Formats: sequence, C-alpha cells, structure tokens
Amino acid sequence: MSSDKEHVHNRIAVLRAERGISRRELATALDVHYQTVGYLERGEYSPSLHLALRIAEYFEVPVEVVFSLRPFPRLGSTA
Repeated sequence: MSSDKEHVHNRIAVLRAERGISRRELATALDVHYQTVGYLERGEYSPSLHLALRIAEYFEVPVEVVFSLRPFPRLGSTA
C-alpha cells in the first residue's frame, strides 16, 4: 500500500452508486479486472494517470471530481 504522502483519495464508489453501475460494469468499460476497481475504491491502489483520466472520462467529469490528494469532505458537510 502507498504511504499517506502518496495516497490518492477518490470518489469512484460514490460515482458508481449514483449511476447504479457495478464494479464489474465499470471494470469492463475501463478494460481492467473488476478487482482493480475494488482496490482503487479502497485506496489500496493508485491509478496511473492514463487510468485516472479514463475513469474521469467514463463518468464525464473533470479528474479533480474523482481524485484528490486530500480527503474529500463528507457528503452533507458544510465544509
């Protein structure tokens, strides 16, 4: 696992849930193994730049909406 200094936070699970997409469906669309999606969501694996851009493109959002070097604010928080 990457160190805290190198940890990349993501909203993949949230985006998947909002769109009703399974891990397998996302994996198929991205041409990766479905377990890779799980590793990404749990922060056990940081994507390559190419994969990060493909994920953002898939969800039709800027890459900054999906990935961050800082934790995302909790849903419903005013921060």
